[in-house]
Amino acid sequence: MRKEKKDLRIVRTKKYLYEALISLLNEKTFEEIKVSDICEAALVNRSTFYSHYSDKYDFLDAFIKDIKNSLKEELEKNRNITNTKEYYLEMLRLFFQHVGMRESFYSSILIHNKNGVVTDMIFQAFYEDIQKRLESEKKTLQKIPSDIVASFYLGAVFNMGVEWLKYPGKYRTEELLLYLDKLLPERL
Repeated sequence: MRKEKKDLRIVRTKKYLYEALISLLNEKTFEEIKVSDICEAALVNRSTFYSHYSDKYDFLDAFIKDIKNSLKEELEKNRNITNTKEYYLEMLRLFFQHVGMRESFYSSILIHNKNGVVTDMIFQAFYEDIQKRLESEKKTLQKIPSDIVASFYLGAVFNMGVEWLKYPGKYRTEELLLYLDKLLPERL
């Protein structure tokens, strides 16, 4: 079965629009940004923008979904780890790697704009991943409700990522993972 070819013009247009939004979010809040601002920064016609999105909120939603899907793909790499502690350490490493590759996006959204939609997106991606993990570890579910375990680890993962973004250079990724290795239990 053949994969359908991507239209590179659409891919390039979306890339330019996304980059323009990230740049603008470092200067203004999302509410202050107009579609014309995004189009001007991306060197894209408004008609092209509107051929893909109904408004700036639809555009932001599509962008967030793309980031969420990317994060989920990264977390899928963590499926084969059986040791609980190694699983969470690898989850953090994958998250730091994901954020590092998109640092300007996460910084502009989480630090400069404090966007709750993106926060919810990250939480949901991690929550789903942790829940999948807990489903496969039935013995854990007997001791502690899975939603409590997922929320506990989710808070740790997310807050470490935000701290890492807020204070660039304060801690290296490897250093944070060493500290977390000491904090995480071997088994639940």
